[in-house]
Formats: sequence, C-alpha cells, structure tokens
Amino acid sequence: MILRHAFIPAHNTRLANLCGPADEHLRTIEAGLQVSIAHRHEQFKIDGPKKSAERALAVLQALYEMAGKPLRPDAVQLMLAGEEMPLSQDADGAPVLNTRRAGLKARTPNQSVYLENIASHDITFGIGPAGTGKTFLAVACAVDALERHAVQRIVLTRPAVEAGERLGFLPGDLTQKVDPYLRPLYDALYDLMGFDRVQKAFERNQLEIAPLAFMRGRTLNDAFVILDEAQNTTPEQMKMFLTRIGFGARAVITGDISQIDLPKGASSGLVDAERVLKRVKGLAFTRFTSADVVRHPLVARIVDAYDAQRKSKAAPAKAQAAAQEQA
Repeated sequence: MILRHAFIPAHNTRLANLCGPADEHLRTIEAGLQVSIAHRHEQFKIDGPKKSAERALAVLQALYEMAGKPLRPDAVQLMLAGEEMPLSQDADGAPVLNTRRAGLKARTPNQSVYLENIASHDITFGIGPAGTGKTFLAVACAVDALERHAVQRIVLTRPAVEAGERLGFLPGDLTQKVDPYLRPLYDALYDLMGFDRVQKAFERNQLEIAPLAFMRGRTLNDAFVILDEAQNTTPEQMKMFLTRIGFGARAVITGDISQIDLPKGASSGLVDAERVLKRVKGLAFTRFTSADVVRHPLVARIVDAYDAQRKSKAAPAKAQAAAQEQA
C-alpha cells in the first residue's frame, strides 16, 4: 500500500527536524515498521503493508507536532514503541495473559473485546458494574506487558474518595494514610505476581501505586498506567491524568458510573470523558453489563435490580423533560 501525505503549510525547520540528520529519523521509522519512506520537501510517500504504512503516517504526524526543535533519536524510538502490544492466544484464538495465574483469559465476549482494545489502543476505558473484571484484567494486562518487557514499569492510581463514609483523620505516615484506598490494587498484584515478586518489583521501581493527586505535573513514559475507580474523578482530574501519558505508554481507565461517591452536584470525570472523547482516534471504550459479572451469581442479579430501580426513577424525569420541550 502507498500512502501520500503533505505537511501544509510547509515549515522548513519542522520538516528538517522531522527527518533528522541525513534522514536518520526516517530510516529509524522504516526499520521499525518495515516500510519505505520517500520525501521531497513537504511531500511524503510511504510504501508498505497497509497497517504498517498507516502506523508510519501516524508516527510522522505526531513527530511533526513535536519538531519545533530537533528531535532526539530516543524520542523517535519511544514513539515507535507505542504500537500494538499483541497478546498470546490459546488454541481457540482467545487472548491469554502471562501472569502467575496460568491460563488467565477472558471469560465473556465483552472481556475478550476489552483485552483486544487494551492490546491495540494507547488509551482504553472499561466502564461497567462491579464484578466484571475491569480492574483485575487491566492489572493482568499490565503484568503481562511487564513480563514481556513491552513496558518498563506499572503505575496504578485511583482517587482517594470516601465511599459515602466519613473516615476522619487517618493515623500514620503518608503511605499508611492512603493505603486503604489502594488496597484493591495491591490485592490484584499479589494474586497475579505473588508477594515476593511484587516486593522486588517495588524495590526496582518497576511498580508504583499512588493516589491520583500524585500524578499532577508528571509525564509517564514506557509505562502501563491504570486509573481505577475513575467515576470518582472530576473532569479536571480526568484531563490531568490523560495528559500525563508519554511515549511508549499505555493507559487503562476503569470505573462504574452507578457508584459515584463525589459530593452531590459534582460531575464525574468518567461520564464527562465518555461524552467528550468518544470520537477521538486512538481511544477505545468497552462497556460491561451484568452478563459479564464473574463473581457470585447473586452479584449479577443485584446489579440488575439496582439498574432497574435507577431506570424506573429516571423515566418520569425524562417524560417531564420531553413534555416541557413539546410545550
């Protein structure tokens, strides 16, 4: 497949920085993606397999935005590292994750789509009720990527929001104060990696677990980043988190919009993100339902009961709003 693209209006400095000395950066992209790139001034021609050519064009466009100053070779390499992280598959073609739990794989169609979205998108949202494996599978994907050296570290974060309770002043140092909010992430890591492996990963700075507030001002390169309980972020916090993502990074955002613990009247960053970002390329949204619950069978029935109650409460409000519009 041959793709042609012109950077218009032409900016000679950016074009020179994009190509690099003696077209060094173009040769790096060619070697990394197995394509051929030819250019004349602002006109570029990419020749290669369709998927590789499209990926090369996306990399060129992203690098051009950064080319206001000379590009370092490692920046080009990091950009190339953002391509897909293919998962292993079993005999039936289902994605299989390389963790301490042998044969860990999707158990529902939506979970399978979720894993494929994580493997093929830089940012993936998993939205749905409790018990559907949103967080556990995301952590499993992160562990799998770390084991395959597709990333250099795992960063897990969640907002420190009280779930409808007033916990008061927590004793201890900073770590002890925030640990209760992050305990579910530790539990998933211990299950998937084992206690000793987790402790060694922390010592080597391959693992980091922190409240969302600690992410401000950072840039996360070559990392698998998971934002859990995202329904309890504000739109401002969600934007802050999403703009932390650096080169070679992958992010997964999970949440249950039926369990928002923000103060009354506050907007959920997860709800806002789904509305604002649904047409942005490079993002994927996976919606789970009670059919994806993999806990006790009662959990699915409980989720359905609460959904039915919420819908019955919402129906009169919708009808009133429709009547007002007609009037």
